[in-house]
Amino acid sequence: MAAHTSQSVAKAAGDDDSVVARGRSRRTDSGNNGGLRRALATHWYAWAMVAPVVLVLGVIIGWPLVKGVYLSLTDANERNVSRTIGARHLEATYEFVGLDNYVAVLGDPVFLQRLVWTVLWTVGCVSITFTLGLVLANMLNRDFKGRAAYRMALILPWAVPGFVSVFAWRFLFNRDNGILNKLLDGGGIAAVPWLDDPTWAKFSVIAVNVWLGVPFMMVALLGGLQSIPGELYEAAEMDGATAWQRFRHITLPGLRAVSMTVILLSTIWTFNMFPVIFLLTRGGPGDSTEILVTQAFREAFITSPRDFAVSATWGVLILLLLMIFALVYRRSLRKQGEVW
Repeated sequence: MAAHTSQSVAKAAGDDDSVVARGRSRRTDSGNNGGLRRALATHWYAWAMVAPVVLVLGVIIGWPLVKGVYLSLTDANERNVSRTIGARHLEATYEFVGLDNYVAVLGDPVFLQRLVWTVLWTVGCVSITFTLGLVLANMLNRDFKGRAAYRMALILPWAVPGFVSVFAWRFLFNRDNGILNKLLDGGGIAAVPWLDDPTWAKFSVIAVNVWLGVPFMMVALLGGLQSIPGELYEAAEMDGATAWQRFRHITLPGLRAVSMTVILLSTIWTFNMFPVIFLLTRGGPGDSTEILVTQAFREAFITSPRDFAVSATWGVLILLLLMIFALVYRRSLRKQGEVW
């Protein structure tokens, strides 16, 4: 009996050693193969489907980005880039200057002025758009007669091309012949310099951008509202919860994931919202409504000589600011328990 027990123990120990050895061997083999090789072998079909998209994005986005970063490190302008004049081709003569452009732009008071207004413009537009979108989404989430017609009417600004909407608003804001001032004049109110006064111009561009952004926000939040189980509201109502309590403790937590996503997207879009500013006010009056992206455009296409290096520097700085914002935003979401 003792001999049999000792043999069993030895056999078990031998089996354990072989299992450990096989485990080590497997780990060594998997380490040698690498995670990428395993992923390619297991999900080769998915990689094959994604590869064309990655290639197109690399050509459309990656190459211009690399080119822009390179130009920001040079002194390229319209006088020293390669160009063809008639039958004569002139080679590029611009030189590498390192971080001189970044030092010049960051040290220029214009950058701080543009940054402050861009942040105020973005915060104002996103906060108003989110508030209006949430109110309208809650209204349209109820059952009432003609709800489909109201939905179509509120989504209409989203369906109209942006530049068409901006030109329509520019006509409405016209000081002498605009419909808004005609209505005010009919009520005995003096004409408002919507696009001629810096303060009114800022109000006008924010109003137009909010008008364009509310439909997206409303549709996204309406989808989030419809995903919240109705039983939660019924149980809360039976427990005596008021409408505000139901909104605070059920609606807002239920919309958290959707809200975080649409706020991030709306912030990025508004930060780079070139059409509204450029087509409505051209950055004016003066430069009161210039944001970072319109300033980058001005450096490359309006100022003389056109400074491609400085314009690229503004573009890279805009990208860095948005990347920093996205990282901070993602970190704050993780602290709140959101996985993103």
